[in-house]
Amino acid sequence: MRAIFLFLAKQEGFKNFAMKFGILRKAALRFVAGESLDDAVKAVQRVNQQNMTGTLDLLGENTLTKEDAANACREIAGILDRIFAEQMRCNISVKLTQLGLTLDPELSRRNLLQIAECALGKGIFVRVDMEDSPYTQNTLDIVEDAYEKLGNTGAVIQSYLYRSEQDMRRLLERGISIRLVKGAYLEPESVAFRKKKEVDDNFVNLMKMLLSSKSYHAIATHDERMIEAAREYAHRQNISSGRFEFQMLYGIRRDLQLKLVQEGYNVRIYIPYGRRWYPYFMRRLAERPANVLFLARNLLKD
Repeated sequence: MRAIFLFLAKQEGFKNFAMKFGILRKAALRFVAGESLDDAVKAVQRVNQQNMTGTLDLLGENTLTKEDAANACREIAGILDRIFAEQMRCNISVKLTQLGLTLDPELSRRNLLQIAECALGKGIFVRVDMEDSPYTQNTLDIVEDAYEKLGNTGAVIQSYLYRSEQDMRRLLERGISIRLVKGAYLEPESVAFRKKKEVDDNFVNLMKMLLSSKSYHAIATHDERMIEAAREYAHRQNISSGRFEFQMLYGIRRDLQLKLVQEGYNVRIYIPYGRRWYPYFMRRLAERPANVLFLARNLLKD
């Protein structure tokens, strides 16, 4: 099932067919704040009112032209302006393929530096999302360069990749903040663990490395077993809840989000918005059977 949804996420023909039906867009709004920045700002304000922070993500990846990448940079600059003007407790997440990585790694590096410099002047942190494995090395290289120059960028490590422990050690040596995730792309067996237990075991191993380091990091998961493993390890090692945060996706496990806040943990919600919601939506369906059931219920209602 997971492989089917991840495959469909890349099929332009199916995407064009599916997006003709309003029900798919309606269902996507469970996981996407809306198509406009105003929609996203309202979502951030709601989570701030619930004592959670946010990270805003302008949806879009694999830009085809330099102009598209420049347009994305301008819109991201607008996000930074709104966060600063409205004093929201929020940072931003960006994808390097949206900034031109597939066209030219140097172009994406320059664009990220431009965004990070703008964010630095406003006291905003920039998290660079990790995409599928062909982009991993370039992404890490560019994040490291931006961090060395400006200091306000962080990376993402995916526990389903074999290489992740080595990558994490390198980032930790440099003091770079990391968001740990399981991974949401369809990867070949040559680069990624195939069994869920292997991915989970690696997630726990990497989580322990993060929490034992001196920097502030993020544990991003909705898996209650992974959350409990992090809580137990932090307790055993006398690691304060203020030393790290849990991150969760907009629209998923709201009950768990609020429970963690009530227990005194820092919680940040990943809030995507924009017109290019289809690939993101399909990856969310691929991740959890409950998300597919949610879509099915909405289809039946209509």
